[in-house]
Amino acid sequence: MRIARVLSLAAILTIAIPATVFADISKIATPQDHPDLRSASALVLDSNGNVIFGKDVDTVRSIASITKLMTAMVVLDAGLDLEEKLTITSADRDLVRQTGSRLEFGATLTRRELILLALMASENRAASALGRTYPGGMQAFVAAMNQKAKALGMNNSSFADPAGLQTNNLSTASDLARMLAAARTYPLITEDTTTLKEEVYPFASRGPLSYGNTNRLLKNETWDIELSKTGYIQEAGRCLVMQANIEGEELSIVLLNSFGKLTPFGDSNRLRQWLLASS
Repeated sequence: MRIARVLSLAAILTIAIPATVFADISKIATPQDHPDLRSASALVLDSNGNVIFGKDVDTVRSIASITKLMTAMVVLDAGLDLEEKLTITSADRDLVRQTGSRLEFGATLTRRELILLALMASENRAASALGRTYPGGMQAFVAAMNQKAKALGMNNSSFADPAGLQTNNLSTASDLARMLAAARTYPLITEDTTTLKEEVYPFASRGPLSYGNTNRLLKNETWDIELSKTGYIQEAGRCLVMQANIEGEELSIVLLNSFGKLTPFGDSNRLRQWLLASS
């Protein structure tokens, strides 16, 4: 079964809009034309970049740990040695949110392992270490993040730190769809963001630390997820971006500023049910 390209009056109106402009379908469709989502911004694109559903797609919002997808791309673009061992230092502690971490000062992992923990488990100190050890240091890394965003056409986005802890890591649903498409071209990112759990050994004299994926939908057999990232800080709300295969269709899904810990996952299921019912 293939998801219909024209999904009602809402989809017809959306497709008629140029690719650089996304409709706010919630304002032009009747209730049966669109799913009842609790996320403030939402966007669903097909594999050709056509808009299937959109809601407040150009509103600039804080994006929290969705930022870490950009962090991973910038590190990989630099061609740095993925097997180089990096040590967590006091410079990697979170002074913005005061979040904790099991990666204590002195923890040592390879750059490859830190990318995995940043993407899969949204480990903030792992992301910070990746930025800190970039050639030129953190300032150069953040500049590279913003340069990458500009190159991708993310004109309403800006980045301030590699972990997404600062409020002014900003983007829109439409810009994040561009970032998703770019991230999909990195095999390590698709692999890491869909890894369910992993053990690492950051301390020579201790046992392993076990980490799990922050996206609970990966455990749901009805979902075929090819790339994902969650995010949360108070100012951003709950955020989720994914690329998923639904009934043979490759879809990009962006959900921003959801209220409630489980809301992005509930909205994802509502979107999936709506798409299947419309096919």
